[in-house]
Amino acid sequence: MSEQTVELLGQDLNHQGGVFCPNPKADMKLWNSHPKVYLDVARTGQAKCPYCGTVYQLKAGEHVHAGH
Repeated sequence: MSEQTVELLGQDLNHQGGVFCPNPKADMKLWNSHPKVYLDVARTGQAKCPYCGTVYQLKAGEHVHAGH
C-alpha cells in the first residue's frame, strides 16, 4: 500500500490522545482493512500504523488536551 498522511485536529483524538487505524478519516473501509490498532498521537504529535503505513499527525498549531 502507498503511505498516506492524515492530518488530525486535537478534537479528533480520543481521551487518551490517540486514534485507531483503520480510520474513516483515512478513507478506509473497516470491513476490508487490517486489524484495529491503537496509535498514540499525543505523545510525539504523530504515529505510524504498523500494518498499512498510514501516518496520523496533528495539524500544525493543534494542541492536545489528553487527560492524565
